[in-house]
Amino acid sequence: MSTQNLPDVQWRKSSRSGGQGGDCVEIADATSAILVRDSKDPNGPRLALAPTIWRAFAQHVKADAFDLRG
Repeated sequence: MSTQNLPDVQWRKSSRSGGQGGDCVEIADATSAILVRDSKDPNGPRLALAPTIWRAFAQHVKADAFDLRG
């Protein structure tokens, strides 16, 4: 799936993203995938994930299963 030419998708940031910018990802619902991009580079690379994979990833993040403090 080409993710570059999808003008109808609505990108959104997490409600937990601050207003100061920084390290944020944006997601969009496409017909058969969840799209993910870097908010600082909206024309850069994008990931297209199956909805089941995205849900599993989001559940792990919410459960604090990853060390995101870097």
